[in-house]
Amino acid sequence: MGKRILVQRKGRGNLWARSPSHRHVGEVKYRPFVKKEKEFKFKVMELLHAPGRGAPVAVIKYEDNNSTSLWLPPEGVYEGQEFVQHRTGYGQEVTVGNVMPLKKMPLGTLVFNIEGTPQDGGKFARASGVAAVVKNKTGEKVEVLFRSKKSKWFDSKCLCTVGVVAGGGRTDKPFLKAGNKHYYIRSKAKKWPIVRGVTMNAASHPYGGGAKQSPHKSTTTSRNAPPGRKVGQIAARRTGHQN
Repeated sequence: MGKRILVQRKGRGNLWARSPSHRHVGEVKYRPFVKKEKEFKFKVMELLHAPGRGAPVAVIKYEDNNSTSLWLPPEGVYEGQEFVQHRTGYGQEVTVGNVMPLKKMPLGTLVFNIEGTPQDGGKFARASGVAAVVKNKTGEKVEVLFRSKKSKWFDSKCLCTVGVVAGGGRTDKPFLKAGNKHYYIRSKAKKWPIVRGVTMNAASHPYGGGAKQSPHKSTTTSRNAPPGRKVGQIAARRTGHQN
């Protein structure tokens, strides 16, 4: 009789497996443009520590209606600094912190918090110390090169922020001991340390057991597999390295 494996125990929703949503400071998105609005000018009021993410978050105040929002700041920003979010980017200077569409970014510009589709609020390149590079332009499409060396084509109207996400170098300092890593991981409701399934007993995991550390079966699993067997590459379209 097999044991309940880790993914089954996570599904019960115990405290150690739940995301600490009460610690998240809020949604960090661009303010959407309404009707004929062309630009928003805003001021950085405060820089906050956001436990749920690696990068800090800025509280900004808009000049037109005095409302506040959360913004992903670039490296080097300080409280009291003013920036602009422009719909078209025409007549605006490409400086660190300004939010403009990709079509106005010169080739080679470092950008972050890129929208996947226009007005979705920002999806790509949002981790601390991360930036993407504007690589190519063709018609209404702009190609962006990410830190992973992968590139993606975006609609030229997608907004982005000029610069590099604040909080860079956060991962350079070593943990030095397992206790530090334990408290870091616990704050994010992740399981650590992670034990490979092939090292377990046959009763503890579908890949466990045997004289060699091998899955002994295909690692691609059906989307409809029952709990306890639903491990590995679930409903994978392709596996292995792709050229």
